[in-house]
Amino acid sequence: MDNAILAEIKKKREFSQLPEKDIELAYSQFEKRQVMEEEKIKLTKELLRKLFSVFVSKKLLVLKNKEPEWILRKHISTRERLPYYEKLYKRILGNWEKASIIDLGAGINGFSYSFFKKIRINVNYIGVESVGQLVDLTNLHFKTKKLNGKSIHLSLFEKEKVLNIIKKEKKPKIVFMFKVIDALEDLKRGYSKELLLEIVPLVDKVIVSFATKSLGNRQSFKVKRSWILEFIKENFNILDNFEVGGERYIVFEE
Repeated sequence: MDNAILAEIKKKREFSQLPEKDIELAYSQFEKRQVMEEEKIKLTKELLRKLFSVFVSKKLLVLKNKEPEWILRKHISTRERLPYYEKLYKRILGNWEKASIIDLGAGINGFSYSFFKKIRINVNYIGVESVGQLVDLTNLHFKTKKLNGKSIHLSLFEKEKVLNIIKKEKKPKIVFMFKVIDALEDLKRGYSKELLLEIVPLVDKVIVSFATKSLGNRQSFKVKRSWILEFIKENFNILDNFEVGGERYIVFEE
């Protein structure tokens, strides 16, 4: 992909702060098609929108200093998780007193930090996110509220950088991968397995989640994602497997 194509895609505000790596991988899905360049760019934008911005309110792409609940309600995924955050974090973290949480594909999940406080766990939160506007928004929140957290602008396909972030954090370490598996697989088939094999030995546990109902209309999916469940069963020790609010969570360790 040449610089002119990259510049054309990044003209759109919703894609303007995406890492080049993510855009290149999206474009590669259509690069060899026997169609005009304009069509390849159009298809790339449609894929990027599906993966990174379709469920995000455009209001979040402009920096705003709003209360956490207002922000969480502006993303369909976190809005539907909002009634269950306290119950979810209590079940995942149990009786731990402290933890380093590395949230991969965090989106605006950093705005749920107050729920760690509600269950009285001292958390050092690190979010890794591709959409630069959401990174800036989350960091503004952490700075304004003086919270022990930060968000890092990085593609999850920059694997070595992701692994180095995880290695630097203090134990106990937990990795969140909430609703990111599908996006990883859409851009690079098999990458989620490759990433998990390297991440799991570095941390105390990993939590992968995926939607069991479509966002918005709440219809149950026929696709059960048995391939990732079987992979986790074969390679790791499952600690918990449960569904809350139309989202299935798999908690596992090495």
